[in-house]
This record gives sequence, structure tokens and C-alpha cells, in this order.
Amino acid sequence: MTDRSAPWTSDPAATKQVSLVRVPRAVMAALMAGDRAAAEAGAGLPFDDFLTGERMRGTWARRYRQTGEDPSSADWVTRAVYDGGLVVGGAGFHGPPDERGMVEVGYGVSPELRRQGYAKAILAALIRRAGVEPEVTVVRATISPDNAASLATVAAFGFVHVGEQWDEEDGRELIYELPLAAE
Repeated sequence: MTDRSAPWTSDPAATKQVSLVRVPRAVMAALMAGDRAAAEAGAGLPFDDFLTGERMRGTWARRYRQTGEDPSSADWVTRAVYDGGLVVGGAGFHGPPDERGMVEVGYGVSPELRRQGYAKAILAALIRRAGVEPEVTVVRATISPDNAASLATVAAFGFVHVGEQWDEEDGRELIYELPLAAE
């Protein structure tokens, strides 16, 4: 088994090189409170307005509760996305694999850094990470039908549209899945 607490990295051949760095619970608490200084001090990373902003606070609060209820989920959930001195977004899985072996990705890139290849590098790192776990058989992404950039990103990796759902927070979402090859 691999060390899930180690940074996850994008493919070395990718245009952008990113590392997904685990965020300790104390840092999640600071982020959900919007305390950028405490988050930076605790993580040793320079967080930006996107990760400390209102939209991400709900994500940090959800992951903080989740890791409190199930400490093993900390190996899977949201991480800071780091690119050589710059935190460019957040990404991870919604939790450990379910009984089907499915993990759902979640990722976001700081608005001023979008359309520069980061989403593809992040998704590549997440797929690589999922692929080294024998219990993971499928990677899922749920995306708003209006999010053309994310729809194009998952299409580039071969995700297949398998349905849709209603999310209380995000509204209508299209469900895409990528089966992982059995080795």
C-alpha cells in the first residue's frame, strides 16, 4: 500500500507540475474560519483568497467534520494544490472508496490561474493517485451542466457520462465516471 499522506503529484510529462499536499485538521479549522494567517502558519504554505474565501469555507468545514468522524478519510480528502511556491487551488476525493470501489474527485483552481492547464494537471494527479489503490475501480466527477471548462477537462481523460443528480448545494449535476483498468 502507498503512503496516502505523501503529496500526490501530476504526471511528469504534464504541462503543469503540481503536488497535492495533505491539509492537517488544525489547518482545515483555520481555513473554515477564514483565518489565513493561522492556516499558512500551520501548513507552511502561502494560501490565497480562493482557498480562504467564503466558497471554500463550506468545503473545509465538511472535510473537518468528516475527518473528525472518520480519521482514515483524511488520507483521501481535500488537499492544497501546490506549484513550486504557489498554492493554485484545492483538490481531493470526497472520501475513501465506497463498496463499489468508487471515489469521487473534487477540484478547484484559483480564478486568476484558470485556463492555464492546472485543472488537467490536478485531475491527472487524482487519477494517478486513485490508480495505485487496488480497491479503487472507478473515478467519478459530478459537474454542473453549465461548467464547460470542467466538462472539457473530464472529456479529455475519457470520462463517460453515466447520469445526473440533484445536489442540495450545487443544483443539477451531470455524473461522469472513468473505470480504472484492472492490473
